[in-house]
Amino acid sequence: MQDSIFTKIIKGEIPCHKIYEDDVTLAFLDIYPMAEGHVLVIPKKQVEFVWDLEDNDYHALMNAAKKVAVRLRTTLGKKYIAERIIGTDVPHAHVHILPFNDTSELQHATGSLADNAQLAVLAEKLRFDD
Repeated sequence: MQDSIFTKIIKGEIPCHKIYEDDVTLAFLDIYPMAEGHVLVIPKKQVEFVWDLEDNDYHALMNAAKKVAVRLRTTLGKKYIAERIIGTDVPHAHVHILPFNDTSELQHATGSLADNAQLAVLAEKLRFDD
């Protein structure tokens, strides 16, 4: 299987704005955010679909998604966190975490390319301390 863009990020071949990492997962800001703080949580093992992950990897992915969601809610002051698994844009399992206050924020989100400097500032604010 050819390396996905996410595998290239994991290997350090493509930069990202990382906010969380453990032995099994990585979480970073989406460069085409649908909301401020839109994060992708991925397993480090390249598997195309979330549902095909081994149970331990699936649970690690969901645990990381929960940690990131709580962090986004408390740090950004958003009331709600959406979790989406779509699986059509990159052949590498991933979970979208989207903070919001009103559902209208999600219904009209276009996901245009974010400013790299703004992402860097936001990543620093959200980053978990090791």
